[in-house]
Amino acid sequence: MSKVLIFGHKNPDTDTICSAIAYADLKTKLGANVEAVRLGNVSGETQFALDTFGFKAPRLVETVANETKEVILVDHNERQQSASDIDQVRVIEVIDHHRIANFETSGPLYFRAEPVGCTATILKKLYQENGIEIPKPIAGLMLSAIISDSLLFKSPTCTPEDVAAARELARIADVDADQYGLDMLKAGADLSDKSIAELISLDAKEFKMGNAKVEIAQVNAVNVNDVLSRQSELEEAMTNIIHSKGLDLFLFAVTDILNNDSVGIALGKAADAVEEAYGVKLSNNQAVLKGVVSRKSQIVPVLTDTFNKR
Repeated sequence: MSKVLIFGHKNPDTDTICSAIAYADLKTKLGANVEAVRLGNVSGETQFALDTFGFKAPRLVETVANETKEVILVDHNERQQSASDIDQVRVIEVIDHHRIANFETSGPLYFRAEPVGCTATILKKLYQENGIEIPKPIAGLMLSAIISDSLLFKSPTCTPEDVAAARELARIADVDADQYGLDMLKAGADLSDKSIAELISLDAKEFKMGNAKVEIAQVNAVNVNDVLSRQSELEEAMTNIIHSKGLDLFLFAVTDILNNDSVGIALGKAADAVEEAYGVKLSNNQAVLKGVVSRKSQIVPVLTDTFNKR
C-alpha cells in the first residue's frame, strides 16, 4: 500500500508545516503509513521553529497523485488552496479550523473542523483522545503553530482553548511561550532579504467570494514602512498575478505585529470592495485597516459578505 501524504495549503505557514509534522507523528504511532510533505517554500518564521526544535522541513512536492492514492489535509479544505491535482486522489481525513468551502468528496471521510485559532490546538486533543504522549520537540512545533496563528495570543481568532493548549505545550517543550513566541515572530517579520515575488506569495490564499475571485496575501512586519517603501514593485507583481489568474481583487495586507493594525494594498476591478467592507477610502491603492490582524476572521468573512451583497 502506498504511503498516505499529509500536507497543508499552498504557500505554507507555520501552522501548516508544524501540524503536518505533528499529525504524521501521531498517525505513525497509531500504525499508519504516512509522510508529512509541503506544497511550498518554508518561511523564516517556520524555519526558526524547525531549527529550534531540531526538525528538517518536510519534503517539497509539486503534485501528489503520482505518489499516492490517498491524502490527509491539515489547515485547509478549499481545493484551490490545495495540491493542483487534489481531484485525482482520495481525501481520507481533514483536520482544519477554517471555513468550509469548495469541498466535496465521493466517499465518506474523517472531517474534524473546530472554531479554534489553530490546527495544532485540535491536534493536541487528538493526541489526548488517542492516549498518545506528545514528544517534547513535537510539543515545541505545535506551540509554534499556535503562537503564529494567534500572533502571540493577540489575534481575535485566539480562543481560551488555544491559550490553554499553548501553555501546556510550552510546559512539555520546556520553553517560555512569551519570550520564545516574540523571538519567533520577529524572525518571521524580518523581510529584508525577501524578493517582491516572495513577499506577495509567502502567505497567499485564493478564495471564491460570491461571483468574485479573490487572492489575499499577508505578511507580518515590525515596521510596515519597510514593505510599503516597495509599493510600486509590489503593485507591478500583483497586477501580473491579477491578469494571469483572472482575479477580481488582490489584497496584500501588511500586519504590524507590535501595534496590531494592518495596511492593505488593494488592486483589481473590485478593489472598491475593500472600501465598502471596512468603511475606508483607498489612497494610492492603500488604506489602514485598524485592529485587523487576522485574515481568517477579519478579512475573509468581511469581504465575503460584501461580495455576496453585490
